Amino acid sequence: MSHIVVVDKPARWPLRAADIEVISAQAYLTDPRYIRPRGLRVYNLCRSYRYQSSGYYVSLLALARGHKPFPSIRTMQDLRDAAVARDVGDDLTDDMDRLLKKMRSNTFTLSVYFGRNLARRYAAISARLFKIFPAPFLRAEFVRTRDSWKLRTLRPIGASEVPENHHEFVINAARRFFAQKRLPGSPANRFTYNLAILVNPAEALPPSNRLALRRFVAAGRRLGMNVELIERDEYRRVAEFDALFIRETTRVDHHTYRFARRAASEGLVVIDDPESIVRCTNKVFLTELFAARGIPMPQTMIIHRRNRDRVIDSLALPCVLKLPDGSFSQGVEKAESAEALQETLDRMFEHSDLVIGQRFVPTAFDWRIGMLDRAPLYACRYHMVDQHWQIYKFDTKGTRDGDADAVSIDDVPPVVLNAAQRAAKLIGDGFYGVDVKQLGRRAVVIEINDNPTIDAGVEDGVMGRALYDRIMTVFRDRLEARTLRKNANGTI
Repeated sequence: MSHIVVVDKPARWPLRAADIEVISAQAYLTDPRYIRPRGLRVYNLCRSYRYQSSGYYVSLLALARGHKPFPSIRTMQDLRDAAVARDVGDDLTDDMDRLLKKMRSNTFTLSVYFGRNLARRYAAISARLFKIFPAPFLRAEFVRTRDSWKLRTLRPIGASEVPENHHEFVINAARRFFAQKRLPGSPANRFTYNLAILVNPAEALPPSNRLALRRFVAAGRRLGMNVELIERDEYRRVAEFDALFIRETTRVDHHTYRFARRAASEGLVVIDDPESIVRCTNKVFLTELFAARGIPMPQTMIIHRRNRDRVIDSLALPCVLKLPDGSFSQGVEKAESAEALQETLDRMFEHSDLVIGQRFVPTAFDWRIGMLDRAPLYACRYHMVDQHWQIYKFDTKGTRDGDADAVSIDDVPPVVLNAAQRAAKLIGDGFYGVDVKQLGRRAVVIEINDNPTIDAGVEDGVMGRALYDRIMTVFRDRLEARTLRKNANGTI
């Protein structure tokens, strides 16, 4: 694909390179030679992107002509939106505090050229800003406040504002960027739908390991969907996609919930949907729901400060205490004595007014039944860590987990499968992992996870590639159904 660089006045363009064609904004807007070519990449390096300026119209007309403008109109709008910059600045505060803690000045200016900065120590922060605001040249100004560093301004800059001693670096950065096969935020157009998978590479216990994520991407593409991994910084891109699959541990007071809400409000197909997140991530809700609908569970009580003295009479010792929003066995403790019970409750009441208490039910393993679209998808047994009562053990040595083995749905005891199906149907038609303990001829439901683990080599042990195909097929089927509804309503 051919490409051109558009600037205000080529004669004043300071970055000279024989292999970079530079034309004026006036030429691009008026010369017939730049109207007809399809697929032309247009790198818009005009000094200003303000509304109705030449720089604004270069990207706008490029879009109309079927060219590939960079930056896009969306990026230009985001750069003018003070609220967007403020949100981004809040997300960068911790990183900037770490990077600038030894700086004596109270201000700091960061120049970002095609996602890069001359200093390696600022490479990650430059890449993050570029991912959120994909524009050729950006300048971010940070100011030290009483408690932390804050982003004061973020704006695009023209080539004339690039210092002369930066020119060689900028030309090399431009060449590397021009060599990319496609522009940021431009999904491959051979696909019918575009699906985003929200991930957090830094998460200690992610719902899917890297190999599983690659298999999700491959499965989606086999089914005609472009699949792209996105991170927290790319919240503003949600509306660019047709579907969102959250593969980061969810919480209500968390960006994962904001992503789900945004996706749902934009009409995307989203798993986990916001309602499922609200329902599944709070064990108080699940306890009340199970009790009201007759779902079998261990002896359970909702503990508060006024009934804490009745826990032993109701549950006996040892008993299990849970924070309502704990995950991966975190926020879950076993109280062996009356003293330990009260000490644990004191700690937990600092975080929540309500705590879940359950009778301790020891088993060698827990069943996990994966439910998707109201049907069983996979089954797995999670064995307890050796000489421990949970499937995870957290201590000073790190995190250990017990063995796990996938089981064919046909080999799951009917009492376990029935309990899981009954429980999951109370939540919705999303993707859930129902944890069940088998006690002889009966089964009790421990909880429902809205973001169940799918790790390559574990949960896919029976189905293999078909597990990923099945999940992606549900996305595709829902997208096609949505398209049919829109066509029927005359909205497409």
